[in-house]
Amino acid sequence: MSTQKNITHTSQSTTDRAQTEPTVVRWVLIAIALIFLTLFLVLPLAAVFSQAFEKGLSVYLEALKEPDTLSSIKLTLITAAITVPLNLFFGVTAAWSIAKFSFPGKNLLITLIDLPFSVSPVISGLIYVLIFGLQGWVGPWLQDHDIRIVFAVPGIILATIFVTFPFVARELIPLMEAQGKEEEEAALVLGATGLQTFFRVTLPNIKWGIIYGVILCNARAMGEFGAVSVVSGHIRGMTNTVPLHVEILYNEYNYTAAFAVASLLAFLALITLAIKTIAEWKVRQQLENN
Repeated sequence: MSTQKNITHTSQSTTDRAQTEPTVVRWVLIAIALIFLTLFLVLPLAAVFSQAFEKGLSVYLEALKEPDTLSSIKLTLITAAITVPLNLFFGVTAAWSIAKFSFPGKNLLITLIDLPFSVSPVISGLIYVLIFGLQGWVGPWLQDHDIRIVFAVPGIILATIFVTFPFVARELIPLMEAQGKEEEEAALVLGATGLQTFFRVTLPNIKWGIIYGVILCNARAMGEFGAVSVVSGHIRGMTNTVPLHVEILYNEYNYTAAFAVASLLAFLALITLAIKTIAEWKVRQQLENN
């Protein structure tokens, strides 16, 4: 008991010392953080919006209504609409398996989930070209059956799924591990089925973690460039997502249109940031309550 008290006292003393740094030190650290935020976040966002509206609202709207721009927006939304639900299903399933069960290969599964974080998006796109391309492993068979994966919408969706599938799982695994499995076991003892336990016990406890993971997954899906650039073929009006279309407009020196389209991604980033902040706060509350 005395040892525990000493540990608690030492921890509290360390915390107190950390919170009583000289005022000058605290203000210097805060100033450094604010300078970095201003240089690398606020100013770039301000530059995007100022360039987008430089020639007025009418020019801005005309750039967004251009057929190739609308096509890129449509393809980006379709890609996200397919990618996010699939990653949500995988993320919830993987997190439940890892957090609630012990099985051979569990550590390997966790490692594989983290794989897209360690592989360059360009490399992941190249992998799909090597598999599904004309000279790839299954390319000749796909050509014989008139099936197009690479340089078509399916390849874009597959590449986007690969680079985004860790986001939901990685948010849910620590949350579900912290919550434990006592509530689910109690529900099963009381006669609830597996689905009833999930929807009435598990899901309410992880809903903010799901929202957090989904918005991160959606933001990455709509803003992905590297992997999609490799597999898309850059076919204007057909396989260009919003980020690829911005690159084309910029390379053509159509700066106003490029920044106008880029502002859509900036709006998405701001909305994502707001929802992410709320979700983080809710998740933190859940962990503290547990």
